Amino acid sequence: MLKERVVYLDGTYAPWDEAKIHMMSHSVGRGSAIFEVIGFHETAAGPAVFRLDEYVARFRNSAALLDMEPPLSAADLQEAILETIRRNGLKQGIIKTMGLYPEIAFKILPPRKRFQVAIFVFDLGGDIGEQAQAGQGSVTACVSRWRRLDPQTVPIEAKVAANYINGIVARTEARNLGFDYAILLDTQGGLAEGGTESLFLVREGRLLTSSLGTILNGITRKTLLDVAETMGIGTFAGRLDPQALNEADELFFSGTTTKLLPIRQVGDRVLQEVPGPVTKRLSERMEAITSGRDPQFRHWLFPA
Repeated sequence: MLKERVVYLDGTYAPWDEAKIHMMSHSVGRGSAIFEVIGFHETAAGPAVFRLDEYVARFRNSAALLDMEPPLSAADLQEAILETIRRNGLKQGIIKTMGLYPEIAFKILPPRKRFQVAIFVFDLGGDIGEQAQAGQGSVTACVSRWRRLDPQTVPIEAKVAANYINGIVARTEARNLGFDYAILLDTQGGLAEGGTESLFLVREGRLLTSSLGTILNGITRKTLLDVAETMGIGTFAGRLDPQALNEADELFFSGTTTKLLPIRQVGDRVLQEVPGPVTKRLSERMEAITSGRDPQFRHWLFPA
């Protein structure tokens, strides 16, 4: 239960219910909170955080892109995350690390550069009442009329709350049309990604995804490209035309909570074999990696 969870709040550990800020705070009113969602997994040696150093580096990069000043070093933030897991006693779950301005503010610029850090650890099912869909069947998707944010308008590499209205309107449109997820094009009309997920296609045994520049530099995305190479699966990251959705043998989304989420239908097209053979191989390898059973990638796990 959430009431039993311990949270990190600006240098202290407190009960879940004490994690509050005013509705007139800058991060609520202007959407200036930055965040990372990170997975930790049960292994034979205890809970371990997947690629913690990469997530912390991206969190700090989001701060730098927005001229925000972190209160913690990378090493101190990593330790705060691991200690929050220890204090909550969970074997696996989700970490949400936030950087925010809690001060009441009306002006568009925050009152100061240094932000506060909050760290939440929870179980999606038992605490939030949601289940990650990885390994739980497949989903449907449609191409949204909404385009991915243009990198010349906002820093799309920053995981900042305000940017996520883009994914919200796209996912809402998909839901209203009877689909589970949305696929967004970039402003030039090429395939980009999902509302909050990376998009992968498999064609003739080769793994395809959009190139960086108009999409988030997803850590799970990067992981899958690296893992595929070690398995002898060819990869391509570059410009993809929407027509590629009709030519792909397999389709799936990826992300922190989903890892690999097969797509069984895109628009009017229904795929015949879901998940396909490449998706299955990658999914099984990722399960071995995150559970600590794969010695080749054990260095990606940070024991709590």
